[in-house]
Amino acid sequence: MTTRFTDELMEQGLTQKILTLVSHIDVNNEFEKLQRERGLGSEKHRKEVSDLIKECRQSLAESLFVWTCQSPLSKDDTLILISYLEKVTVEADGLLDCVNLALLMALLYCFDVSFLEQSTEDREDLMHQLPLLTERQYIATIHTRLQDSQPWKLPGLQATVRLAWALALRGISQLSDVTALAEFTEADEAMAELAIADDVFLFLTESVVGSENFYQEEFYIRKIHNLVTDFLALMPMKVKQLRNRADEDARMIHMSMQMGNEPPISLRRDLEHLMLLVAELYRKDPFNLELALEYWCPSEPLQSSTIMGSYLGVAHQRPPQRQVVLSKFVRQMGDLLPSTIYIPYLKMLQGLASGPQCAHYCFSLLKVNGSSHAENIQGTGGSPVSWEHFFRSLMLYHEHLRKDLPSADSVQYRPLPLRGITQKEQDGLISFLQLTTTIVKWSENARLALCEHPQWTPVIVILGLLQCSIPPILKAELLETLTAFGKSPEIAASLWQSLEYAQILQTVRAPGQRQATGIEVELNEVESRCEEYPLTRAFCRLISTLVESSFPSNLGAGLRPPGFDPYLQFLRDTVFLRFRTRAYRIAAEKWEVAEVVLEVFYKLLRDYEPQLEDFADQYVELQGEEIIAHKPPGFSLMYHLLNESPMLELSLSLLEEGVKQLDTYAPFPGKMHLEKAVQYCLALLNLTLQKENLFMDLLRESHLSLIVTPLEQLLQGINPRTKKADNVVNIARYLYHGNSNPELAFESAKILCCISCNSNIQIKLVGDFTHDQSISQKLMAGFVECLDNEDAEELINPEDDLESEKKQSRIHHETKIHILNLLITSLECSPPNLALYFLGFELKKPVSTTNLQDPGVLGCPRTCLHAILNILEKGTEMRTGPTAVQESPHLAELCYQVIYQLCACSDTSGPTMRYLRTSQDFLFSQLQHLPFSIKEHEISALNQMSWLMKTASIELRVTSLNRQRSHTQRLLHLLLDDMPVKPYLADGEGGMEDESRSISAFLHIDTASKVRRKILSILDSIDFSQEIPEPLQLDFFDRAQIELVIANCEHKNTRGQVICNVKYLHRVLVAEVNALPGMAAIGQRPLLMEEINTILQYVVERNKLLQCLHAKRHALESWRQLVEIILTACPQDLIQAEDRQLIIRDLLQDVHDKILDDDAAQELMPVVAGAVFTLTAHLSQSVRTEQKRPLAVPVPGHSQYFLMLDGSFTSSPGSEGICVGFASIGDSSLHIILKKLLDFILKTGGGFQRVRTHLYGSLLYYLQIAQRPDEPDTLEAETMWEQNMAIIESYGAALMEVVCRDMLALALLDRIVSVDKQQQWLLYLSNSGYLKVLVDSLADDDFTLQSLLTPQLPLLKALYTYESKMAFLTRVAKIQQGALELLRSGVIVRLAQCQVYDMRPETDRHGMFGMRDPPVFIPAPVERYRQILLPALQLCQVILTSSMAQHLQAAGQVLQFLISHSDTIQAILRCQDVSAGSLQELAFLTGIISKAALPGVLGEFDIDLNEGTQMELQGHIGRFQRQCLGLLSRFGGSDRLHQFKLQDDNAEGDRVSKRDEIELAMQQICANVMEYCQSLMLQCAPTFQHTVCLFTPSLSESTNRDGPRQDTQAPVVPYWRLPGLGIIVYLLKQNANDFFSYYDSHRQNVNKLQNVEQLPPDEIKEVTDSVGIL
Repeated sequence: MTTRFTDELMEQGLTQKILTLVSHIDVNNEFEKLQRERGLGSEKHRKEVSDLIKECRQSLAESLFVWTCQSPLSKDDTLILISYLEKVTVEADGLLDCVNLALLMALLYCFDVSFLEQSTEDREDLMHQLPLLTERQYIATIHTRLQDSQPWKLPGLQATVRLAWALALRGISQLSDVTALAEFTEADEAMAELAIADDVFLFLTESVVGSENFYQEEFYIRKIHNLVTDFLALMPMKVKQLRNRADEDARMIHMSMQMGNEPPISLRRDLEHLMLLVAELYRKDPFNLELALEYWCPSEPLQSSTIMGSYLGVAHQRPPQRQVVLSKFVRQMGDLLPSTIYIPYLKMLQGLASGPQCAHYCFSLLKVNGSSHAENIQGTGGSPVSWEHFFRSLMLYHEHLRKDLPSADSVQYRPLPLRGITQKEQDGLISFLQLTTTIVKWSENARLALCEHPQWTPVIVILGLLQCSIPPILKAELLETLTAFGKSPEIAASLWQSLEYAQILQTVRAPGQRQATGIEVELNEVESRCEEYPLTRAFCRLISTLVESSFPSNLGAGLRPPGFDPYLQFLRDTVFLRFRTRAYRIAAEKWEVAEVVLEVFYKLLRDYEPQLEDFADQYVELQGEEIIAHKPPGFSLMYHLLNESPMLELSLSLLEEGVKQLDTYAPFPGKMHLEKAVQYCLALLNLTLQKENLFMDLLRESHLSLIVTPLEQLLQGINPRTKKADNVVNIARYLYHGNSNPELAFESAKILCCISCNSNIQIKLVGDFTHDQSISQKLMAGFVECLDNEDAEELINPEDDLESEKKQSRIHHETKIHILNLLITSLECSPPNLALYFLGFELKKPVSTTNLQDPGVLGCPRTCLHAILNILEKGTEMRTGPTAVQESPHLAELCYQVIYQLCACSDTSGPTMRYLRTSQDFLFSQLQHLPFSIKEHEISALNQMSWLMKTASIELRVTSLNRQRSHTQRLLHLLLDDMPVKPYLADGEGGMEDESRSISAFLHIDTASKVRRKILSILDSIDFSQEIPEPLQLDFFDRAQIELVIANCEHKNTRGQVICNVKYLHRVLVAEVNALPGMAAIGQRPLLMEEINTILQYVVERNKLLQCLHAKRHALESWRQLVEIILTACPQDLIQAEDRQLIIRDLLQDVHDKILDDDAAQELMPVVAGAVFTLTAHLSQSVRTEQKRPLAVPVPGHSQYFLMLDGSFTSSPGSEGICVGFASIGDSSLHIILKKLLDFILKTGGGFQRVRTHLYGSLLYYLQIAQRPDEPDTLEAETMWEQNMAIIESYGAALMEVVCRDMLALALLDRIVSVDKQQQWLLYLSNSGYLKVLVDSLADDDFTLQSLLTPQLPLLKALYTYESKMAFLTRVAKIQQGALELLRSGVIVRLAQCQVYDMRPETDRHGMFGMRDPPVFIPAPVERYRQILLPALQLCQVILTSSMAQHLQAAGQVLQFLISHSDTIQAILRCQDVSAGSLQELAFLTGIISKAALPGVLGEFDIDLNEGTQMELQGHIGRFQRQCLGLLSRFGGSDRLHQFKLQDDNAEGDRVSKRDEIELAMQQICANVMEYCQSLMLQCAPTFQHTVCLFTPSLSESTNRDGPRQDTQAPVVPYWRLPGLGIIVYLLKQNANDFFSYYDSHRQNVNKLQNVEQLPPDEIKEVTDSVGIL
């Protein structure tokens, strides 16, 4: 269909239309129209419009070119194209523009018949599709038009077309059935002659191959290559004719010179032009095509077929005829070479040697040429194109010129009359040097072979010539050749020493020498006078290559202080610092000098790592003296860049000039070199910023007297040219040129990202960026353009060799990454900061008042926020999801992080979320595509989901708080619904879709298919398993030592992950290998380096493992946070109770299934356990809330339909109208959850403290489910308990072992023991000794608890642990068997031994020890003491109550406890301070005394009591009795109500609750004392052996207490005075009155509650107040 459509377009005259448009579209005309309409803006806009117009013309021409490449034009269209080309002219520089070049190539492809030579399968098909062969009169018409037409405006263009046509005719003539075309095919020679006569090869060289766009299109290169090779292969006679003509011309020139005449003017130079065309065509190979291989036919079979080139196939096959002919052309042209084409021939060889294999073949050719004439090398028969001839010539020149060297004292650096080298010889030498440079650059074998040749010694000869008086241009070429040799590290190492010895740069001055020598004088005296600097540029390139290949640390040792410093000083002070003040004949050379010298600085600083030894002076011996060695060059560069040095000032000035030049958007000489120089300047600043922290840290540790300043502070300094602090602004302005100069924008963004970490700098930068309105707009536009760039592409292996376009795409992408990191870093600083500025927030007003708008609305510019949202929104309307997630995962991750940070920050949250919600619908459109599952980018995908889920959590929380129910409900449906929904709908279609879904659910309820809830799908996408790299298997290195080195190389990255620095580790290991002594180490070096690679690969995999685990943990945390927000913060009524339980059930089961998998990573357990805890808590709450509600009986025809419409009806009507079981989800689901929870606990074993805490809490919440709050003992609850215990018991001793040995599980044990009717857990605790260990641990806690009662603020962990232990022991004691086990374990004895109970602090009436603001959370010492004492008293009381069979034994131990702490007990019984806490102590204590302090208990003491001890114990008991009876006198009378006056300072509500609390405590005290009295009387009654007097026979107590008393602080009577019987009468009377009063009040409230509908509001409030609801 596509073919038919395009064919129709061509039939309708598309070619004519394209060419008409190309002719009529003109930049100047379009600009005039726009100018009249005021449609042109700034320089950048004009440049963009101009580029757009040119791109339109270019696209039109390229469309025609692409068409002709696939389908040649018809006869008429070809004639139209020829007519257009007839009128074409060249540009002012003599080049074809890109449009006309494309159209020329289109015409050449129309004449392409190269497929006729190939015997491919589709050859016949192609012949039938070629109009040249199929259309009648095509050949005749075109031939006539080209042969007889008038001269074109561009004769060279006409010649090119004629040559192509001649070659097409020659190709057609080889067909068998072309006799009818013989008239035309025989005219090919004549047509070719016409082309040659018009200098076709010269035109192709200068106007076609030299065109700017030629090397940017592969098919252009291939077409001209085919044109040239076809001419050489198909017209050998014409080539021979050209050679004969060249030989004849050479003889004529030679004769003219012999006769002293001028050479004839009319001589042709066609062969020379052909050779130069070949040289220029193959000089560059941007696509690595190596088309020049077709010119080489190897004489010996090679090892690899790839060496033979694309046309050769298998290595041992015979090369094709074309290749033989071309190879013969190259060889024969060099035979008996006339002098006139000597240089063109060398240039042709130079072009054909461009490439690794081509250089090898060319090297072999020159080698063979020399060996064939070895015997005549000094005669006239030697081949001038050979290594032997060339290097022999160099030696002769050196020997001759060395004799003419002047003395050092009389050097005159002006070119001397050259008796040895003429201009022609110089040109020939330069050509051969260039050829040598090309071969040596491409072929390492040639490089080594030439250097190691014993006779040629090229390096020595070249260095010798450099010391002679020869022109700078020749010296430059010699240095360029040395540069090519220096690419090999083996040669570079010796070349350094040779350079130093030859003193090309004078580093040592001989004694008595007055005049300096070397390149420095050449620069200052010769080149500066000539205003051309080829020698300086070549020297800089040589140094640049040498420092990269090999860098000797002891350069110049023995002659001077060793080091690179003289070279660096020359490059910095003489070349760089003065380059702007020198005159330049060619303006572009100025920037070229800057580029090459800055490249050296960049490489030196890039390879420098600050070391501690750099900061200490190193002394070396020189001629018997101790001198200080030079510092490494990187150290010197760092020092100059960390000070206000001329070098830094010039670098910043260069950046300023560069951005000014770029802002003009006009071409200027040296633009490319200026951009490169600026790039190196920015890279130097970048490297300095990266290394400055380590450099400054080492400098502080050393004793070196140097002062440096951080570069970010230096950049804040004043610019001496503008008198403003605009250095950082100038750097940031390069982002404005991100599209045209991506490398500069990349370096600029990197610098800004580095210096933006400091909050103080942020504030200053915001002021600098916003000071000038025009600059501010440019900066904003620059940042946005970089983020909006469409060419950015994220690459998996950025280290691989890439095409230029791929490199550009990667640079665009990295620039985006740095900008986003800048925003992320800035958002962490306090406002104002750069992120707020670039994201469009208010800077002059409070940030929260910002009103974000779409670009253009209310004057709002396009900001980085719009660009970020645009990146994330692309593709959201498609099913595949956001495009950036798939194509640029790291970029998308950072974008999501920026959005999250904006939403999480209190200042920016409101405006951001409001904009995202109203203008963008961002979250819904993004969440509907979750989960992002990209295996090759797993880490980035997980982090993307993490930031997005965190943002969704904030949105749900905010909309819930603001009661924006529709937004909340929409997101909840998206995340939780399990019904299929079409998420990709246009606006307005949602209602119809929901309606259809409801109807389908109503009609087809049983067949409704469900989908996986999105919240579960997100969990599914997180793979809990993690591949662990294989352990290292090392042969040479010690594994333990390697692990230690790896640990030392670890550092925290920007995300807070601890990973190993691979580059630093590599440097350490290589240094270790280099330090090995002996020859054995040298022999094993390859094996050692291979093992180092193994170690590095292992570390890379380990780093990836850590990053992957971190990403998974991050994603799980975010998922957990989202689930918690959904269950906790969102309105409960948005999710039906049944749905809530189903969702929690699904979540619990899925998360358990994933973590219980054998391959699940243990690092994820803490997060999962936290999620399980939250989910179980909400499940328990949901089920218990459901149990509180009465079971609703559905109304027929009503509620069922609502369920269906709600989407929550999951079964047929009537099948489960009322839930069967303990919860809506059913008992079986609950049991499954319980089993998985127990499996999880078993999997954790004894590790993961936080995990176990969460799991025990989860199990506690689960066990609460079976306890109905209103009806705790129902049959359903009993059944549920039994089933739960059966499941728990099915795990046997394994579960008991894990839980019982864990101190964190005491609360869980408490719960299990309380419901374990079989008492298996209690028996296990006793038999296995865990209970005994727990009891014994109380003695260990004694000292820690004592520290809690000090005035210092304590850590309360020990207190909580103690309370947990005592609560569990109390639970055990409530069981009769448990109480007996505790007695056997000696728990009371342990409590009696604890001294903490004797440390009762005094009441602090003035706050916590005089603190003005005591901490709210930490209780006062008195309260802490009560938290310690009351559990012990409660335990004693429970043991006394539970131990029925061993009551006397228990009472004896408790009495022993009381006597051991008798001072404390008596202090409590005196009750000096009446408070709720002290009364609570009294209530517990009197309860214990009433059961333990009895005379008959003394017989149960384990020790033998003598009479004295027994009397002492009886004395204690008697004292307890009297004090208890005193309490009855104090709290049993009517004046007990006066105790409440102590609480009057409390608030009204607190006073009421305290009053009730104290009232209850007093009644409890009285009840305990009366019980004590009863027990004493019962013991005394049978034998009257222990008869005691408890009350005085007086009833006056009841009347004496009626009146009010003023003294409420002191006891009414001393404790040793017995109360009268009247107090009993009073208590009996008062209790009866209280009972009837409370009974009447209760009955009235019940009646009101039953008739609550009829009560007025006042009485309703009264009822609610009385029952404690409000």
